[in-house]
Amino acid sequence: MKNKNYKWVVVGMLWFVCIFNYADRQSFSAVFPKLKAEFGFDAVQLGLLGSAFAWVYAFGAPFAGFIGDRIARKYLILGGCVFWSGITLLTGWCGKLWQFVTVRALTGVGETFYFPAAISLLSDYHDRRSRSLAFSLHQSGVYIGTIGGSWAGAWFAEQFGWRSCFWFFGAAGITLALVLYRFLREPERGAADASEAAEIDPAHPHGVAVDAQAAPPGVAETLRVIFAKPTALLLMGVFLGANLVATIFLTWTPTFLVEKFHFKLTAAGLSGSVFINIGSALSVPLGGFLADRLARRFAGGRMLVQATGLLAGATFVGLVGLTDDVTTLLVAMTVFGLCKGLYDSNIFAALYDVIEPRVRATAAGVMNTVGWGGGALGPLAVGIATKYGRHANQMDNMSEAIAFGAIIYVFGAALLFFAFFVTAKNDVVRAPVSAA
Repeated sequence: MKNKNYKWVVVGMLWFVCIFNYADRQSFSAVFPKLKAEFGFDAVQLGLLGSAFAWVYAFGAPFAGFIGDRIARKYLILGGCVFWSGITLLTGWCGKLWQFVTVRALTGVGETFYFPAAISLLSDYHDRRSRSLAFSLHQSGVYIGTIGGSWAGAWFAEQFGWRSCFWFFGAAGITLALVLYRFLREPERGAADASEAAEIDPAHPHGVAVDAQAAPPGVAETLRVIFAKPTALLLMGVFLGANLVATIFLTWTPTFLVEKFHFKLTAAGLSGSVFINIGSALSVPLGGFLADRLARRFAGGRMLVQATGLLAGATFVGLVGLTDDVTTLLVAMTVFGLCKGLYDSNIFAALYDVIEPRVRATAAGVMNTVGWGGGALGPLAVGIATKYGRHANQMDNMSEAIAFGAIIYVFGAALLFFAFFVTAKNDVVRAPVSAA
């Protein structure tokens, strides 16, 4: 930590890994229309493919987090990248439904190790004063990867066949991991919190002191530390709802644009991601900047930024699903993306305000389990609603299912306001000066 600029270099390195983490996921959804045409998959089967990844990703996350609190996170990050990129390569040779389900599940196995390890590692380079900004800049890789995966997946599919995009992303991801192995360094756990405590008056008006250097506890104690915090439970519940909405958009937007608005496949792959995710990429650093400052004034101040994003975004989620006008659709998608970025900028930073350093990777894993376990139901639910909904026209059913996300957003905002006003002041943790 002697080189103060290196902590931002780490953000940059993980930003590239994050891009491939999401590009591999999204390129698959971008070729849904090609898979539907070639293999005759219906909406429920396509929804199953979208959910297969998320279920495995979700239920492996606590295990991945528990390991991340005990071994060098560098190896989990880069080893995971090699593994999921290798599975992405294999996707190009699939030809049956069970094969697609299998490779999507295995991709989830590899990718589930990334976020708990990466976020925990970043938290040991960035303390409370810069954590939201660092996390939000890293989060922007999610949007770039989503855009790149959507566009590249559709472009490769139209130019060279849908299999070619998986060969490209698989090979590129393995190369990236091998290059970064030389430059990424493992920090001391709790280093950023200890450094902050040494510089700031320890008589903090909120929260309780923790020993940032303590050894990680056993499984039972780890879960007790996490689930004893009401604020953490509320944040996980909100993440479940927000991620359910996000997973629906990630999975179904290209098909939605092709079948309802008659976009060409490449245009649908690009438009389905660029408007939402460029909006998010623009707002997420602002959300991080504001949250870092609010967190200095209020216990749980980051949650105010998140709640504002969800509450404002609800209207535009509904509008995306219900409008029949292309211009209105694209404007609504953009503003929805801006609002989504405010929430996304603090997903893990808000959680880490109430979770001590020694169990942070596990906490991120548990949060991913809750968020993706619930979120995995979204693609399948939309597929079922599309096929069996109350309207004779399947696209009317899909439109209503997407618009329902507005209600989920409003409920999530209410939970965040409750956490800010009621539980956060007692749950925020701080490191003692003696830990430095």
